Amino acid sequence: MSDNLYVGLKALLAGPSLLWGEVIATDGELATVELPDGGRLQARGQATVGQKVFVRGSLIESGAPDLPFTQIDL
Repeated sequence: MSDNLYVGLKALLAGPSLLWGEVIATDGELATVELPDGGRLQARGQATVGQKVFVRGSLIESGAPDLPFTQIDL
C-alpha cells in the first residue's frame, strides 16, 4: 500500500463501468449509442449504425454480440 492515502484509496475504487448498446448515429469517429434502458451517450471509436458495441467511459472498446436482451425486474 502506498504511503499516500489518496493514492491508496483511489486504487481501491472501481473504474468506469462497461456498458453496451446499439449505435444509432455516427459522425466521423463519434457515435451515438442507445443503451438498453433508453439512455443515450456519445462515444469515440469506429462503429456502424445498427452495430452493438461495448463502451467504457466515452470510448468504444469493441463490438458486442448481437444477442436478445431480457430485463428481469425484482
